[in-house]
Amino acid sequence: MLAAMAPGPDFLIVSKNALVSRRRAGMTCAAGITTGVFCWAIATALGVAGLLAASAVAFTVVKLAGAAYLLVLGVRTLLTARRGRYTAPGPAAGTGSAFHQGLVCNLLNPKVAAFFLALLPQFVSEGAGAVDHLLLVVVASGVTLVWFLVLAKVVGALRRVLSATRVRRAIDAVMGTLLVGLGVRIALP
Repeated sequence: MLAAMAPGPDFLIVSKNALVSRRRAGMTCAAGITTGVFCWAIATALGVAGLLAASAVAFTVVKLAGAAYLLVLGVRTLLTARRGRYTAPGPAAGTGSAFHQGLVCNLLNPKVAAFFLALLPQFVSEGAGAVDHLLLVVVASGVTLVWFLVLAKVVGALRRVLSATRVRRAIDAVMGTLLVGLGVRIALP
């Protein structure tokens, strides 16, 4: 639970989507992140994430792709803040894009793989079968989904206050800067 709640790229993406495109987009983004967590947990259970962690080249490629993705999202957000022209989205605006953003953000984060490599084996005994691994995958995914749905609901509930043009520009500037900063931080050794 604490790992899911730790601020990072996923936290920013859900918050941004819930603020910009309403609560539903934030919740859809949460589903994308959860799908990514599910994929990483399965990859860890199958040993694929271990190969990624063991290969410096593969780890670096995923790390740099994730950093580039965060940089693109951050620059877009900063450009939106600079322009300052906001329109009210429709109720379903951005949900497909929100799912994609959540999924890609999570899948391109090699720290998630490292987290599962460090954590998953501690909770599975040596003789554990596929069902035991699957249970842990479902629990990790469920906890992630619950946390990010709560986050999307809270940000969505505060949307009225946070959607004033001046406030929105400031939030976009901060979120864009944080996304760019995370991208740079991930890219650097």
